[in-house]
Amino acid sequence: MTIKTAIVTGAARGIGLATTRLLLEQGWRVAMLDRDAEELDRALHGLDGVLPLKLDISDPQSAGRMVRETLAWAGRIDALVNNAGVAEFGPIAECDFEMWRRVMATNLDGTFLCSQAAADALAETRGAIVNIASISGLRASTLRVAYGTSKAAVIQLTKQQAAELGEHGVRANCVCPGPVRTKLAMAVHSQEIIDSYHDAIPLNRYGSEREIAEVIAFLVSDRASYVTGQVIAADGGFESTGVGLPALRK
Repeated sequence: MTIKTAIVTGAARGIGLATTRLLLEQGWRVAMLDRDAEELDRALHGLDGVLPLKLDISDPQSAGRMVRETLAWAGRIDALVNNAGVAEFGPIAECDFEMWRRVMATNLDGTFLCSQAAADALAETRGAIVNIASISGLRASTLRVAYGTSKAAVIQLTKQQAAELGEHGVRANCVCPGPVRTKLAMAVHSQEIIDSYHDAIPLNRYGSEREIAEVIAFLVSDRASYVTGQVIAADGGFESTGVGLPALRK
């Protein structure tokens, strides 16, 4: 029986860790990549069938090493989940070039480099790429000039990958999470922010890390064998409502 292998970047916490756990439940092996070595060590507790890769995808040398070490460990790569990302928020006037480049280096450059490095191995298995963008790549918001622009670029990158890699049997899709109840979000979102999001989201709640992982796991599976080039907003309906006013629903 063939055991499929996925690489998940940003796997030490949040959506990346939830995706890792779900894929393991479904019988996959997972190479877990993260630049936070201490957090990755903690995440490994109780997990079998994983390869820890303590790498930073903003370093151009990391992508090739990621692929080489995964192939040496598992002999194949069936899926790449480009989840690693950084979020730095602030007004446009305060977004200096250093901040802009930090965000782009991980969110866009890293996603491009990892996908490019894994493309040949994915072609051999007719595998899949899932890029994690954000609702901020679909709709603009204040304080997100670098972050939102990077995620919009990831959406377009996904479509380019689908168009070019499809002839090699490689599928590429993009997931755009809306507000998700992560530890980080709950630490920085005030009750006023939480209430405002609940008002603006048709399902009236944040999503969970597991709910986003379920979409990712579907897209890398054979059940999505004819799905490529798609952008899925896993957001409780947030993007579809645009600028609708909560008061109008009363």
